[in-house]
Amino acid sequence: MHPAPSIIAFTVLSGLGFGMLAWLGIGSPAPTGWVAFGYFVLAFALAVGGLISSTFHLGHPERAWRALSQWQSSWLSREGVMAVITLILMGFYALFAVFGGTHLTVLGWLGAASAVATVYTTSMIYAQMKTVPRWNNWTVPGLFIALSLTGGAMLTGQVMATTLLLILSGLLLALHWHDGDGAFKNSGTTLATATGLPGKVRAFEPPHTGTNYLLTEMVHVLGRKHATKLRVIAFGLLIALPLLICIAFPNPVGFVIAALCHIAGALVSRWLFFAQAEHVVGLYYGMR
Repeated sequence: MHPAPSIIAFTVLSGLGFGMLAWLGIGSPAPTGWVAFGYFVLAFALAVGGLISSTFHLGHPERAWRALSQWQSSWLSREGVMAVITLILMGFYALFAVFGGTHLTVLGWLGAASAVATVYTTSMIYAQMKTVPRWNNWTVPGLFIALSLTGGAMLTGQVMATTLLLILSGLLLALHWHDGDGAFKNSGTTLATATGLPGKVRAFEPPHTGTNYLLTEMVHVLGRKHATKLRVIAFGLLIALPLLICIAFPNPVGFVIAALCHIAGALVSRWLFFAQAEHVVGLYYGMR
């Protein structure tokens, strides 16, 4: 699929922000006063900034609020509802931490659980799509949550948690790539199943000579050679380099450098997440 910059920014930044809120909610760390103010400003900026960036891909961004009404059937709507609940819960938690010098433990844990649930709903927007076999897999929500908590742990200075979560995220990322590479073929979807016609079906000629919305948004072909190079870059920046830095330099400066590498790697890996997603509509155009 077409890797839209706004959606890449949305999934990466909001994941980091809600990951930070999850750690702050359970009291790891548990700052107060101006230190807490700095943590919460960064977390809310990432979470809200990511959510706002997602509207840039809409034809009418001003109508985005209407998506909240479809929570019974739409994962996108559920994500919006959970995001609002999380921001409200953690907003009150932050107020007491910053101005009251106290932590409302129950409220914090509720906010943390809500933050993780928000990331889960974001992942399910993609994981529930049977038309994209690479996404229709349990590794997608697992990877989204793991990377969110990893980034959040890194930005809040959780040394042990960051180390363990980087290893877990690396394993999940490798598994996601491994399973995803054969997902389209293993799904059994062909031009015959897509059209409902019997026997071996092939296209006599393309549906039309020009491009259209489906080709622009749903069909993106990435060469195997380029994909391999980008995977190496993504894994190095996202997992390997931050892990080495955190082990060798477990101090604030080291964590800042590791976090910057991790965020850069997250952007590359998320670009691959979309660029390598093979939508079945490509069968109609001979692109699969």
